[in-house]
Amino acid sequence: MNIASNIQKIKNSLPENVTLIAISKTKSKEEIMGAYHAGQRIFGENRVQELEIKQQQLPKDIEWHMVGHLQRNKVKYIAPFVSMIHAVDTIRLLKEINRQAKSNHRVIDCLLQMKIAEEDTKFGMTAKEIIEIMQSEELKEFKNIRIRGLMAMATFTEDTNQINREFETINKLYQKLKTTYDWDVLSIGMSGDYSLAIKNGSNMVRIGSSIFGERN
Repeated sequence: MNIASNIQKIKNSLPENVTLIAISKTKSKEEIMGAYHAGQRIFGENRVQELEIKQQQLPKDIEWHMVGHLQRNKVKYIAPFVSMIHAVDTIRLLKEINRQAKSNHRVIDCLLQMKIAEEDTKFGMTAKEIIEIMQSEELKEFKNIRIRGLMAMATFTEDTNQINREFETINKLYQKLKTTYDWDVLSIGMSGDYSLAIKNGSNMVRIGSSIFGERN
């Protein structure tokens, strides 16, 4: 498993407008540094405690993304440094991110999570709920967050037609709302389906196993 060559291969396959997030959950400092030395600077974690520890131990020019489900009581631990919070699925979570960002004199970028998968284990909102948040008066009061767009996870299946349909669904909503709200990020696509995601408008892909190998 050559991490540097994997990074290079993936970057060569991505269009210029697509940002690569290396998903480093469960990976060691050494493995992350392998990707870092290959030029990768954006990493994603899904657990707050692990993210906190890695941020303290690794180079300060790394841009950290929180990609997993986030509980409101954990926001304070990552608010001082996190670059983007991906899986925002309630207005209450946005309110807490705004509060913690304000106390750290920061503006934190966020993505709203849409539920496109059939699995009950996947979090996220309906299109209607996302539109309601964007139109809400409460959102206008949040000066320390910036909603940049949408994210989602497709169903874990071999059926590419189904995955394609799910990606089409979120892209349709993204295209509908992006001009109105000045959005610029559609974060869909992981190791197994990122090519399909890019065909459906993704400009941010979250890739772990194709870089680092299977999860530890």
